[in-house]
Amino acid sequence: MNRIWSKGVSILLVSIMVGSLLSGCTDSSGNGEGAEGENGSKLKILHNWNGSGGSDNGITPVEEVIKEKTGVTLEWEYTKGSETEKVNQIFATQDLPDIYTGPAWGGELDGIIKAAKEGQLVDISDKLGDYPNLAKSIAKENVPPALYEKAIDAYDGKKYLLLQNQPATNEDGMDWLYGFYVRKDIAKKVGVDPQSVVTKEDFYNFLQKIKDANLKESGQPVFPLGGFSNGWSVGIGNTMFYSGAGYVDKGDGTVEHNFFTKGYEEYTLFYRKLVEQGLMDPEAFTQTDPIAKEKINQGRIAILAAHYPAILDASKEYVTSHPGSDYIPIGPLERADVDPSRPVDLGIQGNNVTAITSSCKGACVDAALKFLDYMASDEGFMLARYGVQGVHWDMKDGKPVPNQEWFDKFTADQTGKVRKNEGITIGLESITGLDRINSAAGGDIWADQERLDAMENARKILRPNGIHVITAYNPGDVITKSPEWEMLKPSMDRMGDAWKEAIFAKSDEAALSIINDLREQLRKTGYDQAMQFTNENLKGKDIVTVQMPN
Repeated sequence: MNRIWSKGVSILLVSIMVGSLLSGCTDSSGNGEGAEGENGSKLKILHNWNGSGGSDNGITPVEEVIKEKTGVTLEWEYTKGSETEKVNQIFATQDLPDIYTGPAWGGELDGIIKAAKEGQLVDISDKLGDYPNLAKSIAKENVPPALYEKAIDAYDGKKYLLLQNQPATNEDGMDWLYGFYVRKDIAKKVGVDPQSVVTKEDFYNFLQKIKDANLKESGQPVFPLGGFSNGWSVGIGNTMFYSGAGYVDKGDGTVEHNFFTKGYEEYTLFYRKLVEQGLMDPEAFTQTDPIAKEKINQGRIAILAAHYPAILDASKEYVTSHPGSDYIPIGPLERADVDPSRPVDLGIQGNNVTAITSSCKGACVDAALKFLDYMASDEGFMLARYGVQGVHWDMKDGKPVPNQEWFDKFTADQTGKVRKNEGITIGLESITGLDRINSAAGGDIWADQERLDAMENARKILRPNGIHVITAYNPGDVITKSPEWEMLKPSMDRMGDAWKEAIFAKSDEAALSIINDLREQLRKTGYDQAMQFTNENLKGKDIVTVQMPN
């Protein structure tokens, strides 16, 4: 899946007693047993999504309802930077929130699983009977099989992690429409039909035409290709070079990590050429999210790589003041070794895991579970996404309908702050159990018709053959169970950095040397043995070998 959270700054929602900081769910004596009394309990939540943020005005109307329903007041912390580094940092320093919630994949998930195995999270297995909404969210039938084995049912019967936002039904599965999107006015200016761009050569030539046009905005150059913070998600062109999955079919019944393929080398050299020839923003992998958005709002990025909702949100201000400059999809681009008539393979699964950390004890745990179970109820689900019933929206003919006054306010706001100050998109949606936005709720009631039309148009272009939701086993989940994993993991974690170093190398030879050096390091730290373990444990199972970003 993708990174979907709105951006902002961390805020403090609870009062601070003179001379002390409330670093967790503590009582007046600071003994970690939960702050009870007329003000109820105070819970500190880490929302571990880079660039997420909350209200500028203190406690929000949505949080007032939560306090009324559960007795809980929330204190938020938001991550700025690497989510993987953040999850490792909090457990290394023991600067722990009461509730952690963050990405359900990659290094972030590995970090929180490690914490569970080290006893740094609260085992909730004996309490789930009292919290049916939480129990439902991690029932075996509601979790992808490999993820269930890796993260949920991996602790000898104990339960530490909750999976959030797993689609309750097929109609709830969200396709974020990842892809490359070009400003319509720029495509017209350089005389290229975005739907004529299909091959990697077409894509390169398109970027070159944009560069040759020597476009400027506010006296500054327009970059042909750009992305958001830390390179998200400029590298999605990898699907033009290999199947897009983390592991590829070797044709003999076994799989290999894509890092060891010829396609990976071609992908690396292609992007190196883009950097060397000035076809891509050289700051794409180092910039912060505010800087990336500033460039978009200055009109300085011709083609953006990301999912469509993020692009629509980030470009809204510029498009409003420059009609006709909206971003539209390119392609669909070719997929390496994939039949063009094949539906797009998407790994739609819950995007969040949530846990109560060991800093939360006694009454704090009960308060946290009560709060989390409420948020995972239908009422809590709709509160997080729609706001306060009777204020922001009402039920009409059995369906949620937005209050027109608030709909107009949210639509007019280019920054998203108005919505955040009401308590919507501040991170609560990360902890609402199974995603039932369509099956139990009423869809995105705050989406304006123009946005809905743009999404539908992009879907018709990028998904001409529909989608296929992946339910197979991901080798990346299996390899972590191998005896070599602890020794191998640091080398595996280097892949992303090595790729970035390679695309900024001085020559193709130097780039390939960086890749090959890490390949050798991987083999020295147990890669071959770990892959043998992985392939043996995947025999007879349906394996993910084709995947598009989601």
